[in-house]
Amino acid sequence: MPYQRQAVAAVSVIAALLVAGCWNDDDGDTSEQNIKPVFVGTITKSTYDGNTDDLLTAGLGKTGLAGAAPPIANPTAPTAAELRRLAIYNNYRAIVPVAANGGYGTLFGPNVDVNGNPTTSEGKVAGTEYLAYADDGTGKLNVTMMVQIPASFDAAKPCIVTGASSGSRGVYGAIGTAGEWGLKRGCVVAYTDKGTGTGFHDLATDTVNLQNGTRSAAAAAGTNSNFTAALGAGELAAFNAAWPNRVAAKHAHSQRNPERDWGRNTLDAVRFAFYVLNEERAARNGDGTAKVDFKPQNTVVIASSVSNGGGASIAAAEQDADGLIDGVAVGEPTLELTPPAGLTVVRGATAQPVARPLFDYYTLGNLYMGCASQSPRAANSYGIAAVLPVPAFAVNRCAALKAKGLLSASTAQAQADEALDTLLAAGYQTESIPLFASHFVSTYIPVVVSFAPAYGRYSVKDNLCGVSIAATDATGRPAPLAAAALAQAFGTSNGVPPTSGLQLINNDSVGGPINTAISVSPSTGKQDYNIDAGVCYRNLWTGTDPVAQGVQAGVRETLRSGNLRGKPTIIINGRADTQIPVNFNARPYYGLNKQVEGAQSKLTYIEVTNAQHFDAFIDSPAFPGYDSAYIPLHYYFGKAMDAMYNHLTASAPLPPSQLVRTTPRGGTPGQAPPITLANVPPIASAPPAANQITFSGNTVTVPE
Repeated sequence: MPYQRQAVAAVSVIAALLVAGCWNDDDGDTSEQNIKPVFVGTITKSTYDGNTDDLLTAGLGKTGLAGAAPPIANPTAPTAAELRRLAIYNNYRAIVPVAANGGYGTLFGPNVDVNGNPTTSEGKVAGTEYLAYADDGTGKLNVTMMVQIPASFDAAKPCIVTGASSGSRGVYGAIGTAGEWGLKRGCVVAYTDKGTGTGFHDLATDTVNLQNGTRSAAAAAGTNSNFTAALGAGELAAFNAAWPNRVAAKHAHSQRNPERDWGRNTLDAVRFAFYVLNEERAARNGDGTAKVDFKPQNTVVIASSVSNGGGASIAAAEQDADGLIDGVAVGEPTLELTPPAGLTVVRGATAQPVARPLFDYYTLGNLYMGCASQSPRAANSYGIAAVLPVPAFAVNRCAALKAKGLLSASTAQAQADEALDTLLAAGYQTESIPLFASHFVSTYIPVVVSFAPAYGRYSVKDNLCGVSIAATDATGRPAPLAAAALAQAFGTSNGVPPTSGLQLINNDSVGGPINTAISVSPSTGKQDYNIDAGVCYRNLWTGTDPVAQGVQAGVRETLRSGNLRGKPTIIINGRADTQIPVNFNARPYYGLNKQVEGAQSKLTYIEVTNAQHFDAFIDSPAFPGYDSAYIPLHYYFGKAMDAMYNHLTASAPLPPSQLVRTTPRGGTPGQAPPITLANVPPIASAPPAANQITFSGNTVTVPE
């Protein structure tokens, strides 16, 4: 039935309400009273009129999001409102392509209505926004939660959509994906930064970010700090003396292994959403307190988001013992897996290597991608000039791998071919070859540097694998971060350096600490993208020493079970995804879920050809060729959300698992023609046999 949870026992409903803090059964009194969940800190409420400012675009509208960055009146002292606007602008554009030729304003965007029709509207959404920390009382977790309630919310059709941030972004990190879809539908959107987000502790000045992005002295911030590194006064002084101008980042250095709790963070955001929704919209008791009109059993809840946020939604569904979530629709989710027993994945007629945890394939890619980018088979890589401006460094990486016994070929070309083949043998798709260059420097190195200390709970003072974070001067040496860059980091950062003027530093470089991209490795005496750190990070996955064991233990805390508790779920992934490759994530998870849940499984897997992870690279001048070769997966994320909503509210059947065969725009790289619906065919309600993805006899079969 519409807006009714299927088959939820009364005891589960009551348990969910008790956990949410929304049910009062005091001395037999059966009246309902909305009670603030114990994990929720101080709540900040803001109301936006949908004109000068709004929930979705911060007043910029569809046109402003596609234009120049909003100005800051005083660059070194931005207001909270200015930082919010800058954060929404940058986070939206980081996930959603905003070039008209790529579909912005026609296939998707704030002005495109819920039926997929472009309008003349700027797409601004009036409503209220609530911010609070989720914490355990110590002030050391401080996971930022945000709930947006659009003015268009319909109490007769209540719905909540989760928006865990993608990547390591701050709380606005899902604004253009789950946020936009939910707000257009009149749904409440429950966001979380997953304990990562923009928390930069500038150790030299001892300043930190607050929840709203403004900065404060760490001592004055106290438990209101988004993140303060766990260093005593003496430790801080000693560290600054030894390693001046360094910065600690929350994801890397919180010593909390935040990924372990991404599912719980998402569920907490849902509980927070129920609380503030009832505070704002429910009827009142005689004493003026809010009733609990909106509950899990009468409100549709869709767990959603993309990338790491999508992985957080999957984790939440697996951990949802209280029945808060009705369905799941996610794009390109991070799904931490080891090979499921007996499972085989076949593409066409070829068995595929499957299921590697993120830290495994990232440390492998970090070693070999730079070298592989020099293979003749990667000659037409997209954006290679922007990210690998000095090919000699990549050639040096090949030679270093050979010297360390990690390659056997003798010539530079043969070494590059061998590196590429090593990645393909590990499970990367051939469709990823043109993406190795653009992903090596821009994503693989930064992710490894952040996740390694996070998994092992190592401090900034540990300088794991000899790498630290700092701004740099004109020569690449560590230097104080410019005041404006530090002040605006909440609005500009993606949470993982290099970002907002911060760089990765090779502390051990010959000649002293310097930007790792131009550093000289001690073991080779050459500029080879810091091979020594690359080997160190890989050894953290393959080694047996205590430091490696600490990292490996942290990874095990993030592994997924495959048990979605019978929840209807749609996973969308691009076949060419090099950031979250299908063989390591979506394909084996689909099989694992079928193994675990059997006939109770309601998981649909949609794989899309000519689609990859970074839609924002499409039509970017820095990456010519993305526009010609790739369609925006974001378009299909919206279609998956539509399908899930229609399933939960109108009992529409979910689409079967399938391969969607798209058509690239083609044309001259950097000058591709406008995208049309002919490039992005619909997800089929009855796909032909040649496009069906199936599971039978412990084998997942994906069409060629």
